[in-house]
Amino acid sequence: MWSVFTLNRPLVWAGIAAMASMSLLPTLTLRLAALVIVLIGGVDAWRQIRLESTRRQLTEAALMLSPDGVLISNARNRIEAVNPAFTQITGYSDEEIRGLDPSVLSSGRHDKTFYEHYWQSLNATGQWEGEVWNQRKHGDEFPEWLRVRVITDDKGRVTHYVGLFTDITRHKAREQDLQRIGFEDPLTGLPNRRRLHDLLASRLQHLRAGEGLDIALIDIDGFKAVNDAMGVDKGDRLLSRFGQRLAAFVAGGVVGRLGGDEFMVIRTTTYDDHEQWVEGLRGHLSEPFEIGDKPLRLGLTIGSCRAPDDGRDSGVLFQRLESALYTAKRHGRNHSQRFRPSLEVEGDPQLELLNELRQALAHGTQLELFYQTQYYLDDGRLAGMEALLRWYHPTHGMISPGTFIPLAERHGLMASLGDWVIDSACAQLSTWRQQGLSFVPVWINISAVQLIQGDLESRLSASLSKHNVPSAMLGLELTESVLLDERAGDISKRLVALRDKGHPIAIDDFGTGYSSMAYLKELPVDKLKLDRAFVRALPDDSADAAITSAVLAMARGLGLDVIAEGVETEAQRDYLRDQGCAMVQGFLYARPERVTDVEKRLKGDVEMALP
Repeated sequence: MWSVFTLNRPLVWAGIAAMASMSLLPTLTLRLAALVIVLIGGVDAWRQIRLESTRRQLTEAALMLSPDGVLISNARNRIEAVNPAFTQITGYSDEEIRGLDPSVLSSGRHDKTFYEHYWQSLNATGQWEGEVWNQRKHGDEFPEWLRVRVITDDKGRVTHYVGLFTDITRHKAREQDLQRIGFEDPLTGLPNRRRLHDLLASRLQHLRAGEGLDIALIDIDGFKAVNDAMGVDKGDRLLSRFGQRLAAFVAGGVVGRLGGDEFMVIRTTTYDDHEQWVEGLRGHLSEPFEIGDKPLRLGLTIGSCRAPDDGRDSGVLFQRLESALYTAKRHGRNHSQRFRPSLEVEGDPQLELLNELRQALAHGTQLELFYQTQYYLDDGRLAGMEALLRWYHPTHGMISPGTFIPLAERHGLMASLGDWVIDSACAQLSTWRQQGLSFVPVWINISAVQLIQGDLESRLSASLSKHNVPSAMLGLELTESVLLDERAGDISKRLVALRDKGHPIAIDDFGTGYSSMAYLKELPVDKLKLDRAFVRALPDDSADAAITSAVLAMARGLGLDVIAEGVETEAQRDYLRDQGCAMVQGFLYARPERVTDVEKRLKGDVEMALP
């Protein structure tokens, strides 16, 4: 930053020479000239000394302001100076530490070999950098990131050592917090699923002769109803108390929470009393919990197994535990079931299908969107398309949504499936728009889970932005049950925000739920979809005809469009047209089709429209 300080300058030497020759000069004029040169050299030397003084003051000010501790020791490694940050971090003042060896700060965590490598590297390269644990004046240890440099003179001899260190206590604490978050359930403080896998694998590895592991997977029966009745805060408190009681029962064992209301217990034992242990576990946990004013007893469903009898691999044991728990639930709640090989045969179809659904979702290659086109009744124009999720399994072929959607709902995959549908529909819309094939909205179905989790809006926004698709091209269909689900919060405000962004909103399967007309009036809805159950028997069924007429009249009064689903006959079409229904979709016009088939129809429409 600055040039090296030196008085070896021409003006200074000229001044020194002039001073030496003044007494030898014969005339006063020459002596006066020499005096001027002496003065100029003196001024230059004084200016250099002042600059060096300013430089030293600025360096000291920078060291005073530095948040990093600075330590300067001499060639004998005795401390000569420290800055205020050093005092703040270590507790030692300049007077207390001066003259001492820096090893006074050593915490004792590092052995002799560590310091030998330290000095070897420092002497060989002239610098060292790394993490060190030191000790403050009052004895507490702290981690620091230390950088040390050797200062030498012109002849290469060591004159000083300069150390700069940063207190990384907070950084280490953040690292520990992140590690804890990765392995610990935030509500109960118990190990989470990931950590339980590691702990189970470790216990399996260290099993000694004659030892076994009793493992139980515990599900609280009807916890959702308990949580809804007591409120979320008390529900969380109950889960925390449940975990504490479980940990007390298996002191020395492992207790963890897999998520929701599922807990896992691992016990190392030399006793062959697995069934008795499970029943004792049930009895202990069935004692009433004091939450609020009234005692609360819980029903428990337990799936269990024993290692190494039922397996020696943690992944296999987890799968067999879930198989046992699933079977226990099928046989009725408040039931215990130990794993047996026959359960794998019984549970294979569901468990295997669930695993393959996860694989399909991870890779996305087996999932596909079919599209069913919608039409205006007055002139047959294309009105829109509904995107319908399909799963084509490489072995089992096309799997019905009625099979895999409930499976996804039970096992927490609906949000991921919904995100996949949003992104795929936006990508397809973008492709069609670039090809000039479609300028009608594509409608996607929104599940309750997507609304409850609260990130639907951000998912939609991100996908639309990614594929450069206007929000008006992506319609959102919600069933009446979703709209009335209190867990999703104030649905009306959220729908207003979505419609303000440009999304058209429709109520799907209208008439099959229990919406009140007053509630419907307040919702920001653009369209009602008349359920196929009321269309199927038209026009002959008088009750269905009356309901259809009433819905259409109500929609006209509210300024809403109506689209009738499941139109399969010309008689149904004609009746709906006569009653004023604007749009229809159904097998009479088109079945749900793959993208290639839809594109053929769209290209045909474009060609017909050309002059």
